[in-house]
Amino acid sequence: MNKRSHVTARQMLFALGFLLAFLSMTIFLFSFQRDEKRFTNITTELFAGEMKANTLNMHYTIAHPENFGIYDYKPALGIYDPGQELQGQAGLENTLAALNAIHKENLSPGDARLWQLMNRSLENSLALGSFSYYGEPLSPSSGTQTQLPILLAEYTFRTRQDVEDYLGLLDQTDEYLASLLVYEQEKAAAGLLMPSSFLQEVRAQCDSVITADALESGTHFLQTTFRERIAALVQEGIVTAKEAESYQALNERLLRTVVLPAYTSLGDGLLLLEDDSILPSGLATLPQGKAYYEKLMISKTGSYRPIDEIQKLLTAQFTREYDAVKEIVAQHPDLVSSYGAPREFPLKSAALMLADLQQRMGKDFPAIPGGTVNAAVKALSPSLEPYCAPAFYLTSPLDDTESNTIYINQAKTPDGLDLYTTLAHEGYPGHLYQNAYHNRTCQEQEERPARQLLWYGGYQEGWALYGEFLSYDYAAELLEEEGLETAALWARLERHNRSLQLCLYSLIDIMVHYEGASYSHIATALEGFGITDSDSIKSIYHVIVQEPCNYLKYYLGYLEILELKARAEELWDADYSDYRFHCFYLDCGPCDFLTLGELLEETPSGAP
Repeated sequence: MNKRSHVTARQMLFALGFLLAFLSMTIFLFSFQRDEKRFTNITTELFAGEMKANTLNMHYTIAHPENFGIYDYKPALGIYDPGQELQGQAGLENTLAALNAIHKENLSPGDARLWQLMNRSLENSLALGSFSYYGEPLSPSSGTQTQLPILLAEYTFRTRQDVEDYLGLLDQTDEYLASLLVYEQEKAAAGLLMPSSFLQEVRAQCDSVITADALESGTHFLQTTFRERIAALVQEGIVTAKEAESYQALNERLLRTVVLPAYTSLGDGLLLLEDDSILPSGLATLPQGKAYYEKLMISKTGSYRPIDEIQKLLTAQFTREYDAVKEIVAQHPDLVSSYGAPREFPLKSAALMLADLQQRMGKDFPAIPGGTVNAAVKALSPSLEPYCAPAFYLTSPLDDTESNTIYINQAKTPDGLDLYTTLAHEGYPGHLYQNAYHNRTCQEQEERPARQLLWYGGYQEGWALYGEFLSYDYAAELLEEEGLETAALWARLERHNRSLQLCLYSLIDIMVHYEGASYSHIATALEGFGITDSDSIKSIYHVIVQEPCNYLKYYLGYLEILELKARAEELWDADYSDYRFHCFYLDCGPCDFLTLGELLEETPSGAP
């Protein structure tokens, strides 16, 4: 072989090697692009499908559907259809199979995280779906019968389409509530109907949430709020005065001929189902109730810890809080003798309290991208006070972070320290701050909107409770600055008392729903902690029976945050700060705590 031919052979070998490398890279890129494209298609279709299936959810998730490629939809409330569980399960299985066909390592870091979250969420939803009729959409504590009117009353009118969608939803309330009655009838046939005393509570709510007298006088909140919202559109020039008059007349007609009869029919239908032999009891008394509770715990709290480990975590925290109370009382025995006396608080208005909270949290929390958002603090309609929490914040849509409202139930929330800590929970550094931070971050980073479909109660409520507990310390600082030393001590003591109470109720939740504790067992336990009033004991027991995992959603979520915080201190050592930890938690966005733990372990120890 001459020199020239030798060189040619080497060139051929090099060219062949380059070609193979090129083909390998092309295959890799093709696989990468294929998986990214598949994931894009899955998440886009899933998001659009979920939004179109329930207009009420869509409206509270996105303000402008057209910006998310959603144009062609009809107002829908998500009416229950007998047998739809099987279709739903099949849909979950298909989506999960499609996700598992994608190689996570071929996705971008953000998509890989979303893939993991969706996978875990779908797997648990699939497991929960096998427990037909264990859920309760008409719970006396927070059922559809009371929540639907609130969501309708707060349905923001930004466009003409919003008004027409709203009226379309009103027109479906009869079908919607009738379908829930069908579900309750199926529950009864399966032997899983709620106790008659609970059904009586629901019927009483149906009778009082909307009445003919209120509609006749024009004072019902679904009348007054509609007039206010439509008047704002007239003022903005979005609809004419004549159109507003027409819309208002239709609203009046639908309330009288559709909504009111729908509530009456639901109440009458539930009356026929009442069975006095069914008494309040926990999930543990039902077939497979314990297994359902385990999956429900994951769904509600985002914690994947075994139940016995959760009990140990709660018990250890209870001991710490109890010891803290004893220490404060031992050092200041005079506090006990003045228990229940009115406490002075320097700030008198909600606006001043929110401003103070924002100022005090500033050094330990990152700023909201794009600047601070404000909130309107409104009093809840008196007709809703019996059915609502002391306060609540309705989350603003992903693409409209400026619209924020905190509602105060004046029948249940006094002024002073209680209002201050409530505003911390609902506003800063709680729900409003967290929601605005997440939504603005999502927009900046162009995250897939499908992330909004994933709900993590423990992440959100745990954070709000975490912020609430911090606010007791802020309040104590404020009171000390004002020279109110005794009131400051009370603020610190109240933090521990509040924590003890929520911890106790969380432990009782497990006793009732996982261990099968009866009313008498719970009464004895509560009496041991000084709660002896029979009405109070009954109320606590009933709320826990009606809402499994509800207290744990708050308190276990809070404890999971404390566990993450302690682990961050270990991992980051000298580089740890509360500010850095809060950045980590908020930047991760809503997650289950298993995922948050994994992400924390991957976070470098050096300061960012």
